[in-house]
Amino acid sequence: MFREDTICAVATPPGEGGIGIIRISGEKSKEILGAVFSGKIKDRELTYGHIVNPGDGSELDEVMAVFLPSPHTYTKEDVAEIHCHGGAITIKNVLDLIISLGARMAESGEFTKRAFLNGRIDLAQAEAVMDVVGAKSDMASKAALSQLRGRFSEEIENLRGNMINALVNIDVNIDYPDEDIEELTYEGLNQAISSCLEEVENLIMGAQAGKILKDGIETAIVGRPNVGKSSLLNGLLREERAIVTEIPGTTRDTIQEYANIGGIIFRFTDTAGIRETTDPVEKLGIERSLSSKDSAEIVICLVDGSEEIREEDKELIKGLNPSRDILVINKEDKGLFPSLEELEEICRVNGKKIDPLILSVREKSGIEKIEEALLEKASLGMGGISKDMVLVTNARHLESLKNAEKSLKEALIGIEERQPLELIEIDVREAYEQLGFITGDSIQDDVIEEVFKRFCLGK
Repeated sequence: MFREDTICAVATPPGEGGIGIIRISGEKSKEILGAVFSGKIKDRELTYGHIVNPGDGSELDEVMAVFLPSPHTYTKEDVAEIHCHGGAITIKNVLDLIISLGARMAESGEFTKRAFLNGRIDLAQAEAVMDVVGAKSDMASKAALSQLRGRFSEEIENLRGNMINALVNIDVNIDYPDEDIEELTYEGLNQAISSCLEEVENLIMGAQAGKILKDGIETAIVGRPNVGKSSLLNGLLREERAIVTEIPGTTRDTIQEYANIGGIIFRFTDTAGIRETTDPVEKLGIERSLSSKDSAEIVICLVDGSEEIREEDKELIKGLNPSRDILVINKEDKGLFPSLEELEEICRVNGKKIDPLILSVREKSGIEKIEEALLEKASLGMGGISKDMVLVTNARHLESLKNAEKSLKEALIGIEERQPLELIEIDVREAYEQLGFITGDSIQDDVIEEVFKRFCLGK
């Protein structure tokens, strides 16, 4: 990837649309725009004109275009944008013309990579760009925008600044040893490193909430055939996504859908009914159901309350986690429930009581009760989100934070044992480097390449 090249790409999604935007970045941007655009080019002003092939004078499209001079652009380079009509053929023809005049197709994420390499944003902010694009809820979007604006990066830089101060104190003592100064150095280091460790641990605490906001909560809906699993999925989605019939075993495979409930994304998996069967296709579906149940972060277990509770129901209930999962006794509208004594006994799981929701999923009030229970479980899993909490939404960042945490803990052990300062310096410096991996200050080229490969073209 050559930074001095002029690159171009379509910045809008593929397919038909009212507008298709072609973005150009690099030193030839203005020259290329001037060669193909019939209108008057004014810096930072969107103007009307036509795209004309300079070779034969043929007109390709009626457009709006703008030129943005460096350094106040997304890439900190000269940037031009052409707003064409959104037809695939039109966009292709204009793009081909731009390439014929000296630009090349951008690689995935190359515009954002140039913004990073040119110092406009750091690596954490660059990764937040795709989080903004892919956000599935308002809360996820706000968390991504906060990171894009640099709040997380600011926290990391402050932490690294505190670690630099600690490293300076260590180096001064190593270069100018004195018994009194050394003891003071150990005491000061203990306070400084403990403070850094506390801040790192606070960021790690925000990672679980960040993961939920970004990826959603994997939620499995399980139960015997015909207990109302598909009706529940349809009710939560507010649409008829799954087929609902009175015939047991209608759902033979897992169905996955997303729903936004109270600003939290839930990834629902409607599973095949769990029962004994000789049907090989249904058996495979049941195996997938059990696998989904085991991997889910929340399990909604449905039991048909209109009939006697069976052994299959009891086995499923026994496998629930009372602090995490939800037990629903469905079909309240049919009015035939087991005795309260029997229900009390069944709902004791591993010495703990799981409080069932007794309702009808066919009724709006029943769906609302389940949504309330889901939000309560999600809140517990997220540990509560405070207004000032910095949410870590990236697995790479979390790994670096955990590595920094480990190194800081080892440094504190070294201080307590009065190990040589040279050994403590190694641990503090390692923590400093690990935090640098997050912002890109101490990261290797191959990691940078891997990060930007995940981007879409045109971003």
